[in-house]
Amino acid sequence: MQKNILITGCSSGLGLALTNYYLEKGFKVFGISRTKPNIENLNFIHINFDLSQVDKIKEKLTNILKDINEFETVFLNAGMLGKIKVLKDLSIEELNEVYTLNVYANKELLDILMNIKVKNIIIISSGASKNGYKGWGSYSLSKAGVNMLANLYSNEMLNTKILAVAPGVIKTPMTDYIRFELDVNIFPSVKKLNDGVVQTPQETAIKLDNLLNKIDEFESGSYVDVRLI
Repeated sequence: MQKNILITGCSSGLGLALTNYYLEKGFKVFGISRTKPNIENLNFIHINFDLSQVDKIKEKLTNILKDINEFETVFLNAGMLGKIKVLKDLSIEELNEVYTLNVYANKELLDILMNIKVKNIIIISSGASKNGYKGWGSYSLSKAGVNMLANLYSNEMLNTKILAVAPGVIKTPMTDYIRFELDVNIFPSVKKLNDGVVQTPQETAIKLDNLLNKIDEFESGSYVDVRLI
């Protein structure tokens, strides 16, 4: 029987790479994003929805996802970086915008997925959830929340393996902005990113699939950095 994959943020970056990767492997892929990616494949079903509208997630997506009924793997990938600023210059509104999409939207989706048969859930985290880089306040706080979200739900979704996964630095417009447009003298993390390994979204998709192949080695609710396995 053909297996189902669910990917949020499927229209660009890692989400698009994962979508194409699993379509090539013969999975049926359901993708959630505001913009429909240019994919012509009968096994791809696009769900048009803006996940920043957190108060509408359960209303709009519950019946759609329940009708699908079963997923092999769910990638909760949608997220945003937010503004790179020193923490004292970040407003509560700016912090809330990032936290809402990166944490609360995933919380609402997990509540729906609780009532569906799901084997694995990968929530995309970041090394920034463990390292408080100057300027990354809203992103780091939200990704630390993602780690705890995975941990908490692992105690409630006992038949699903849930991991918060840091995929490493991926070449996207977001990381290009950090690497090439920010002042390294103000934000030292720019040098750290430029000195490290920057992988393509396609390379990252393969690493995440390799992680799934040995997912039994990890305790549900764990934080996993793919660069360390």
